[in-house]
Amino acid sequence: MKTKILATIALLSTISLAEPVKAANPAHVQQLLETKVCENCDLAGADLSGSHLVGADLRNANLQKAILANTNLEGADLTGANLKGANLTGAFVNGTSLNEANLANVNFSEARLYSVELAGANLTGINLSGAEVFNTDISVGGE
Repeated sequence: MKTKILATIALLSTISLAEPVKAANPAHVQQLLETKVCENCDLAGADLSGSHLVGADLRNANLQKAILANTNLEGADLTGANLKGANLTGAFVNGTSLNEANLANVNFSEARLYSVELAGANLTGINLSGAEVFNTDISVGGE
């Protein structure tokens, strides 16, 4: 009986301590951080918190559910990128192109969005709580 209980506890603790699987391609993450050029890259679920991505080329990149909290995206090109469900809490998004990007359910809370290009972007369900939005065609609630 004790053996079964110990085996169950060991199994459950292993499951609860396991890290969630990341879909991001590690080579793409390294490429982005080293070169700031990662067009068409798979960065889904990547933790890029606090990264300095000024002028980065992320056109058509998959950033679905990526963590970009407190990231500097000034002058970055994310045209056509998939950011569905991404976390951009506290991010600095200035002069950034998000044209044709999928921004569904993106968390922009406390972010600073200045002069952002959004032509054709999907803004469904975005969170702008506490965000500063200037010179950008976006309204509270993302509608």
